Amino acid sequence: MEIFRQLDALPDQLRGGALTIGNFDGVHLGHAAIVDVLKSQARRGGGPAIVFTFDPHPVRLLRPEQTPPPLTWTKRKAELLAEIGVDAVIAYPTDLPLLQLTAKDFFEQIVCKAVAAQAVVEGENFYFGRDRQGDIPTLRALCRSNDMELMVVPPVSVDRQPVSSSHIRNLLAAGDVATAARMLTRPYRLRGMVTHGAGRGGKLGFPTANLEAIDTLIPADGVYAGIAWANDRQRAAAIHIGPNPTFGEMHKKVEIHLVDCSETLYGMPLEVDFVMRLRDTGKFESADSLKDQLAQDVDKVRVWWAANKP
Repeated sequence: MEIFRQLDALPDQLRGGALTIGNFDGVHLGHAAIVDVLKSQARRGGGPAIVFTFDPHPVRLLRPEQTPPPLTWTKRKAELLAEIGVDAVIAYPTDLPLLQLTAKDFFEQIVCKAVAAQAVVEGENFYFGRDRQGDIPTLRALCRSNDMELMVVPPVSVDRQPVSSSHIRNLLAAGDVATAARMLTRPYRLRGMVTHGAGRGGKLGFPTANLEAIDTLIPADGVYAGIAWANDRQRAAAIHIGPNPTFGEMHKKVEIHLVDCSETLYGMPLEVDFVMRLRDTGKFESADSLKDQLAQDVDKVRVWWAANKP
C-alpha cells in the first residue's frame, strides 16, 4: 500500500469516500471493528476507505515526556491496515500548526477540503482539534451541517478486557504476549538491526542474533517463542529479553535464536513476532545448566512451530 504524506498529493480516486481518523497504534481488534464499518460505508457510497493517521503521535510534540512507546512503525501500520481492507493510509507529518487547528478548522481543512469525505467513522472516545476540544457530539454536529454521515463504533472487549493500545502496552510490559496477540489483528512484532554480541550463545550451541536500534515497545524480560522474519523468510525463533546474570552481564539485551538455522544475519534488519511466553529469566548455577535450559526452550519452540508453521 502506498502511504500518502501530503494531502495535496492525494489522487482524485481517493477522495469522496469514507474516512476514519486516529493513531491506530498496533492495529488491534477495536481498530478492525472501525475498519469494518469504514469499508461498509465506502462501498455504500462507491468510494475508497481511507485512514488518516499521525506521524509521529501528537503527544510526542505536545508532551514528549508522556509519549507512550509505539506498538508499530508507520510502514507496518499501513501493512496491517491494508490486510484488513483499507484502501489508503494518510500518515500526515504531525506538526504544531496541525495541532493548533480548532476542531472546526481541522474538520473543514482535512475532512471536507482535503479528503472530501462522504462519511466519517470513529470510535466512541474520539477527540480532535486543539486541546482535544472536539468530541463525538462536536463531530456529529459538523457532519450534519455538511450533509455527511457519521458512524460511531462501540468499543471491543476480549475475555471481558477492553481492547485498546494502552491496555496492549500494559500486557506486553507484563510479558503477556499471548493475550496481546488475541487483541491485535496480528501477533506483536518488533524490529531492529542485528549486531555482534559476546558470542556466548554460539559457544553454548545456540547462536543468537543481537537486536539493536529497536524503535517500538520491548516486552517484559523473559524467554519467548516467536517467528523471525529475515530475507523474506519465516523461521521459528526463541527470543531472550533481559540481562544475562549467569555471566555477570546485567544490561538488557534482545537476543534471537533461529531454530535449526545457521544463516548469518549480522548487519541485517530483522523482525520478530511474539507468540508465547516460555519462562522468566534468571541466573543459572553454571553454563551447563543454562545450556540444558536453552535446549528445553528450543524444543518447545520447535514443537510449537511444527504444529503452527504457516
